[in-house]
Amino acid sequence: MAIDQYKDIENGDSNGLEDLEKPFIEHKKVDEHEDVEANNSDEGGSIGIVLLSTFVAVCGSFEFGSCVGYSAPTQSAIRENLNLTLAQYSMFGSILTIGAMIGAITSGRIADFIGRKGAMRMSAGFCIAGWLAVYFSMGAWSLDMGRFFTGYGIGIFSYVVPVFIAEIAPKNLRGGLTTINQLMIVSGSSIAFLMGTVITWRALALTGIIPCIVLLLGLFFIPESPRWLAKVGHGKEFEAALRRFRGKDADISHEAAEIQAYIETLQSLPKAGILDLFDRKYIRSVIIGVGLMVFQQFGGINGIGFYVSETFVAAGSYNYGRSNINGQIRKKDHFLWCQATGTFLGCFLTGASFFLKSQSLLLELIPIMAISGVLIYIASFSIGMGAVPWVIMSEIFPIHVKGAAGSLVVLVNWLGAWAVSYTFNFLMSWSSTGTFLLYAAFCSLTVLFVAKIVPETKGKTLEEIQASINS
Repeated sequence: MAIDQYKDIENGDSNGLEDLEKPFIEHKKVDEHEDVEANNSDEGGSIGIVLLSTFVAVCGSFEFGSCVGYSAPTQSAIRENLNLTLAQYSMFGSILTIGAMIGAITSGRIADFIGRKGAMRMSAGFCIAGWLAVYFSMGAWSLDMGRFFTGYGIGIFSYVVPVFIAEIAPKNLRGGLTTINQLMIVSGSSIAFLMGTVITWRALALTGIIPCIVLLLGLFFIPESPRWLAKVGHGKEFEAALRRFRGKDADISHEAAEIQAYIETLQSLPKAGILDLFDRKYIRSVIIGVGLMVFQQFGGINGIGFYVSETFVAAGSYNYGRSNINGQIRKKDHFLWCQATGTFLGCFLTGASFFLKSQSLLLELIPIMAISGVLIYIASFSIGMGAVPWVIMSEIFPIHVKGAAGSLVVLVNWLGAWAVSYTFNFLMSWSSTGTFLLYAAFCSLTVLFVAKIVPETKGKTLEEIQASINS
């Protein structure tokens, strides 16, 4: 079904552009009594459908984690069963990110064209096809094709899931609900790693289909994003969906008017493309979104996560690591730079363990240092750089450029993921110590970037966030 996504106006009104920079909450004032009443009704009776919708959406995040975690426990078995070289397995591990890059290029447009729910259905279909190809594979070609398809699916998931949650959640719950995205990614990766130690690699591939089936079934019971419905001109469906998310007795007039006013101004603007993102009005948002994804990936997460088993083998601590890598904990913390400091410390400790091993010093401490470093790194990444960049990415772009911006930001993310995951084994062959110190250097730069550039978004509506960035 073709949908007119935007109204292209040949002669844009400059006043409309100026209005875009102002928070639309100013257009309709309410007194303190109305605010309290609206907040109370938002929190009563609607939380169930919001939580259900979030649960369904983050099945895609769990699938994301399952795909990422699949290659770590299966490396030895797949190489032995299919006679793969190290280079062939590195291609298998990293081709996931190539598929995800292509998914990233199309993710924003797909989510804008067929809706957030439609994009999630499409992603689940690609992931199911990919897992079946991996399960039935008898050689490198079919194995890589299956991995590529799952990569394409999670490339779309990585964009649409946090955007969908951000668009349906009340502003007082949005941050917490959106970070569930990263929790489920970490959970999926950890469970895949754990299951991979006790079942065959083919059976593990079949388990990757389960979250996709749960998601496809769940999508029949949840509404579409109200903001997307408003954007494509489905007024009745927009109000019905917003009322389901806020509760049947809630006063949605203020929020609906704010969203509609924002959409009306956006519809007076021409359709945005990639080049439009470099306009002065959006450049700060682009720098924030792209910068966070660069630092997220070049801190080494996909190299460490994809091949964690081999890292423990190299450090002489594999058996201990197998039973403890999944004991990571996670919580929400707004001080992103503190978590970036944690990833730096984790990389530094792991690099130091390899250095001591090469010098035959303190050999009894090396396994403890390596495992502690990796656990500190993963825990810090999960509660900081793993979760927050996706939350911020879903918040900082105006809705009329969100499709193009989302594609650009997710593309950068997966390009970095491919570079890190493909080069990790080769870097480790060059210098294990140097590899982790390189990642530590990027983590230290992340601290500076977050402290100087990234804004606070807690407690603000999406419209207020975008206005404050460009003020």
